[in-house]
Amino acid sequence: MLEHYSYRGARALVLMHERYMREFLVTWKQAKAANVALPKTEDPDYQSLEHVLAHVLRAARGYMTWMCEKLALLDPGIESAPPPERAQMEADQYLEHVLARWREPLAKVPEERFDEVYPSRWKTVYCIDAMLEHAVCHPLRHMFQLQELMAVQTRSGTKPAA
Repeated sequence: MLEHYSYRGARALVLMHERYMREFLVTWKQAKAANVALPKTEDPDYQSLEHVLAHVLRAARGYMTWMCEKLALLDPGIESAPPPERAQMEADQYLEHVLARWREPLAKVPEERFDEVYPSRWKTVYCIDAMLEHAVCHPLRHMFQLQELMAVQTRSGTKPAA
Protein backbone atom coordinates (compact mmCIF):
# COMPACT_ATOMS: atom_id res chain seq x y z
CA MET A 1 0.00 0.00 0.00
CA LEU A 2 1.32 3.38 -1.06
CA GLU A 3 4.66 1.89 -2.04
CA HIS A 4 5.35 4.84 -4.37
CA TYR A 5 5.99 7.30 -1.53
CA SER A 6 9.35 9.09 -1.70
CA TYR A 7 9.47 9.43 2.09
CA ARG A 8 8.53 6.25 3.93
CA GLY A 9 7.89 8.19 7.15
CA ALA A 10 5.09 10.13 5.46
CA ARG A 11 3.71 6.91 4.01
CA ALA A 12 3.58 5.35 7.47
CA LEU A 13 1.84 8.37 8.96
CA VAL A 14 -0.73 8.57 6.16
CA LEU A 15 -1.57 4.90 6.67
CA MET A 16 -1.69 5.30 10.45
CA HIS A 17 -4.01 8.30 10.06
CA GLU A 18 -6.33 6.18 7.96
CA ARG A 19 -6.32 3.35 10.50
CA TYR A 20 -7.02 5.60 13.47
CA MET A 21 -9.69 7.64 11.71
CA ARG A 22 -11.52 4.39 10.99
CA GLU A 23 -11.08 3.21 14.58
CA PHE A 24 -12.27 6.57 15.89
CA LEU A 25 -15.49 6.28 13.87
CA VAL A 26 -16.14 2.79 15.24
CA THR A 27 -15.60 4.07 18.78
CA TRP A 28 -17.78 7.11 18.14
CA LYS A 29 -20.62 4.85 16.97
CA GLN A 30 -20.23 2.74 20.12
CA ALA A 31 -20.37 5.89 22.26
CA LYS A 32 -23.47 7.05 20.41
CA ALA A 33 -25.16 3.66 20.83
CA ALA A 34 -24.29 3.76 24.54
CA ASN A 35 -25.81 7.25 24.77
CA VAL A 36 -22.59 8.59 26.28
CA ALA A 37 -22.92 12.03 27.81
CA LEU A 38 -20.06 14.47 27.41
CA PRO A 39 -18.86 16.55 30.36
CA LYS A 40 -20.14 20.10 30.43
CA THR A 41 -17.81 22.52 28.64
CA GLU A 42 -17.79 25.83 26.81
CA ASP A 43 -15.85 24.26 23.92
CA PRO A 44 -18.16 24.32 20.88
CA ASP A 45 -16.59 21.11 19.55
CA TYR A 46 -17.85 19.22 22.64
CA GLN A 47 -21.46 20.35 22.78
CA SER A 48 -22.61 16.90 21.66
CA LEU A 49 -21.28 13.66 20.26
CA GLU A 50 -22.23 14.97 16.83
CA HIS A 51 -20.07 18.04 17.42
CA VAL A 52 -17.11 15.82 18.34
CA LEU A 53 -17.61 13.76 15.19
CA ALA A 54 -17.84 16.85 12.98
CA HIS A 55 -14.73 18.27 14.67
CA VAL A 56 -12.63 15.17 13.98
CA LEU A 57 -13.80 14.93 10.37
CA ARG A 58 -13.21 18.66 9.80
CA ALA A 59 -9.74 18.45 11.33
CA ALA A 60 -8.74 15.59 9.00
CA ARG A 61 -9.50 17.86 6.07
CA GLY A 62 -7.73 20.80 7.68
CA TYR A 63 -4.45 19.01 8.35
CA MET A 64 -4.03 17.91 4.74
CA THR A 65 -5.12 21.19 3.20
CA TRP A 66 -2.67 23.04 5.51
CA MET A 67 0.22 20.76 4.51
CA CYS A 68 -0.59 21.17 0.82
CA GLU A 69 -0.77 24.96 1.19
CA LYS A 70 2.57 25.14 3.00
CA LEU A 71 4.30 22.79 0.55
CA ALA A 72 2.76 24.63 -2.44
CA LEU A 73 1.07 21.44 -3.63
CA LEU A 74 -2.17 21.28 -5.56
CA ASP A 75 -5.35 21.56 -3.54
CA PRO A 76 -6.18 17.98 -2.51
CA GLY A 77 -9.85 18.49 -3.36
CA ILE A 78 -11.22 17.52 0.04
CA GLU A 79 -14.81 18.64 0.42
CA SER A 80 -15.87 20.41 3.60
CA ALA A 81 -16.88 18.09 6.42
CA PRO A 82 -20.56 17.81 7.24
CA PRO A 83 -21.83 20.04 10.05
CA PRO A 84 -22.82 18.45 13.36
CA GLU A 85 -26.48 18.11 12.40
CA ARG A 86 -25.52 15.92 9.40
CA ALA A 87 -22.29 14.39 10.70
CA GLN A 88 -23.74 11.08 11.89
CA MET A 89 -25.69 10.49 8.70
CA GLU A 90 -22.77 11.40 6.39
CA ALA A 91 -19.79 10.20 8.44
CA ASP A 92 -19.11 6.92 6.63
CA GLN A 93 -19.26 8.44 3.16
CA TYR A 94 -17.28 11.53 4.14
CA LEU A 95 -14.61 9.46 5.87
CA GLU A 96 -14.04 7.42 2.70
CA HIS A 97 -13.78 10.64 0.71
CA VAL A 98 -11.30 12.35 3.04
CA LEU A 99 -9.13 9.24 3.40
CA ALA A 100 -8.99 8.73 -0.36
CA ARG A 101 -7.89 12.37 -0.77
CA TRP A 102 -5.19 11.91 1.90
CA ARG A 103 -3.42 9.12 -0.01
CA GLU A 104 -1.67 11.02 -2.82
CA PRO A 105 -0.74 14.64 -2.08
CA LEU A 106 2.46 13.86 -0.14
CA ALA A 107 3.63 10.89 -2.23
CA LYS A 108 6.30 12.69 -4.26
CA VAL A 109 7.44 15.16 -1.60
CA PRO A 110 11.11 14.53 -0.76
CA GLU A 111 11.99 13.73 2.85
CA GLU A 112 13.86 16.99 3.49
CA ARG A 113 10.71 19.05 2.84
CA PHE A 114 9.05 17.42 5.85
CA ASP A 115 11.46 19.32 8.12
CA GLU A 116 10.25 22.74 6.90
CA VAL A 117 8.43 24.68 9.64
CA TYR A 118 5.34 26.88 9.43
CA PRO A 119 2.85 28.40 11.86
CA SER A 120 -0.34 26.37 12.10
CA ARG A 121 -3.77 27.92 11.84
CA TRP A 122 -3.79 28.04 15.66
CA LYS A 123 -0.33 29.72 15.64
CA THR A 124 1.76 26.80 16.95
CA VAL A 125 4.79 26.23 14.72
CA TYR A 126 5.04 22.74 13.22
CA CYS A 127 7.25 21.06 10.68
CA ILE A 128 5.27 19.07 8.14
CA ASP A 129 6.36 15.80 9.77
CA ALA A 130 5.08 16.99 13.16
CA MET A 131 1.77 18.06 11.64
CA LEU A 132 1.39 14.57 10.19
CA GLU A 133 2.05 13.13 13.64
CA HIS A 134 -0.47 15.57 15.11
CA ALA A 135 -3.03 14.44 12.54
CA VAL A 136 -2.44 10.79 13.50
CA CYS A 137 -2.83 11.50 17.22
CA HIS A 138 -5.96 13.63 16.86
CA PRO A 139 -8.45 10.80 16.25
CA LEU A 140 -6.59 8.66 18.80
CA ARG A 141 -7.01 11.34 21.42
CA HIS A 142 -10.74 11.64 20.85
CA MET A 143 -11.13 7.88 20.66
CA PHE A 144 -9.37 7.59 24.04
CA GLN A 145 -11.67 10.25 25.54
CA LEU A 146 -14.79 8.46 24.31
CA GLN A 147 -13.54 5.08 25.50
CA GLU A 148 -12.81 6.53 28.94
CA LEU A 149 -16.25 8.11 29.15
CA MET A 150 -17.89 4.84 28.15
CA ALA A 151 -15.88 2.91 30.76
CA VAL A 152 -16.58 5.39 33.56
CA GLN A 153 -20.28 5.66 32.74
CA THR A 154 -20.61 1.88 32.46
CA ARG A 155 -18.87 1.32 35.84
CA SER A 156 -20.77 4.00 37.69
CA GLY A 157 -24.08 3.74 35.87
CA THR A 158 -24.10 7.53 35.75
CA LYS A 159 -23.42 10.24 33.25
CA PRO A 160 -21.82 13.64 33.84
CA ALA A 161 -24.14 16.60 34.22
CA ALA A 162 -24.99 18.13 30.86
